Amino acid sequence: MKVIHLIRPFVSVVPEVEKPTAAIPFREKILWTTCALLIYMVCSNLPLYGVQRAVTSDPFYWMRVILASNRGTLMELGVSPLVTTGMVMQLLAGAKIIDVNLDNKEDRVLFQAAQKVVGLLVTIVEAAAYVFSGMYGDVAAIGSGNALLIVAQLFFAGLVLLMLDEMLQRGYGLGSGISLFIAAHISETIVWQAFSPTTVNTGRGTEFEGAFLAFFHLIFVRSNKFQAIREALFRQNLPNLTNLMATVLIFAACIYMQGWRVNLTVKLQKSRGLERPYPVKLFYTSNMPIILQTALVSNIYFISKMLYNSAPNSPFIKLIGEWGVASPENAVQYPVPIGGLAYYISPPATLSVMFHDPFHALFYLMFTLTACAIFGRTWTEVSGTSVKHIARQMRENQVVMKGHRDTATARVLGRYIPIAAALGGICIGLLTVVADYMGAIGSGAGILLTVTIIYDLYEACMRENMSSLQSMM
Repeated sequence: MKVIHLIRPFVSVVPEVEKPTAAIPFREKILWTTCALLIYMVCSNLPLYGVQRAVTSDPFYWMRVILASNRGTLMELGVSPLVTTGMVMQLLAGAKIIDVNLDNKEDRVLFQAAQKVVGLLVTIVEAAAYVFSGMYGDVAAIGSGNALLIVAQLFFAGLVLLMLDEMLQRGYGLGSGISLFIAAHISETIVWQAFSPTTVNTGRGTEFEGAFLAFFHLIFVRSNKFQAIREALFRQNLPNLTNLMATVLIFAACIYMQGWRVNLTVKLQKSRGLERPYPVKLFYTSNMPIILQTALVSNIYFISKMLYNSAPNSPFIKLIGEWGVASPENAVQYPVPIGGLAYYISPPATLSVMFHDPFHALFYLMFTLTACAIFGRTWTEVSGTSVKHIARQMRENQVVMKGHRDTATARVLGRYIPIAAALGGICIGLLTVVADYMGAIGSGAGILLTVTIIYDLYEACMRENMSSLQSMM
């Protein structure tokens, strides 16, 4: 008996969104997608009940933007449990540790149910770890009843997020719920840091948090206009115009690279040799390499911070990660890794830090590029987009490469798909590193995720719109 068959008793109790019985109109998909986004936005701003006012630093400050997480709200965990579960289950299936045949309907249903069960278990474990590690105050102070209530709130918020993601992927909406929530959260962060009207006393006087508003405010209040422009461009501890320009530059570069592709010509034998282009994009695996790399780093951060809190003087634990406060002079303090593995896989905070510790910058560069390349190649195998899977699909649909025999399809695809998967992952990793080095708002990984998600959503909208128009004709 396969290991995956052990999940059978839970299939009947695992919540599920049924597939639509009829084609969903394009406008209705837009409506469902908007509703899912609104529910997420409400949950990400709805505070948890029973939480003491946060007086401790936030150990996941750097990762929240990428994981669509907001501290002290129902979206405290964000999409971290779902991404972690998807990554682990897909890699286990790809490595054949879990024997599952996704072409078999029963195995596919059991595998999806297993992902949900593991996802909900991960949500409970992470929620309990957050509560009992003192993230919301001492458990003795908040009470065991409130502690369990917080765990329950985080669990049901995770369940809602799981159902929203499944609803969109079942065909009721556009794209993936996880991708949509990540893009929305990062976009909100970028817009807020560019136009935030919140004022901060920096010691040099009151300044606006938003980089764009701060520029005009400094121009008006500073007598030395050149000094005002310099402050607006390079001020520390708050978003500045250089960060904003770097963000725009990385956005433009990523959008430009989205159009890089190789068009292979295929013939449809069922349609009397009708020829069509088959594009192999540079970003063949889209944003999955950076999502998986981010999930890996976030889990290393999570484990490292918990171990360091329990035994900060242990030499072994310091090898995994040593933590300290980022900016003691700043009103908002948050811990960052200052040693160990967690430090070297985190981006340098500024250009000066990068030049001061070039080994850190080089290690971060090599780690990100290698991880993205490996995840890119691995994802094609576990997601059904490898050369073998695509060649089989073409053979079943009687599609052949122009100028080649039927048996040569896999050989022709093998020239492009593996290279696109690995090279695309490397390019995404390189753009991420460059964005981090330039200090782009929202982090390099966040910007790359946002651009690729919005671009994929745009392409999905165009396809759905064309299908709707063709059905009306």
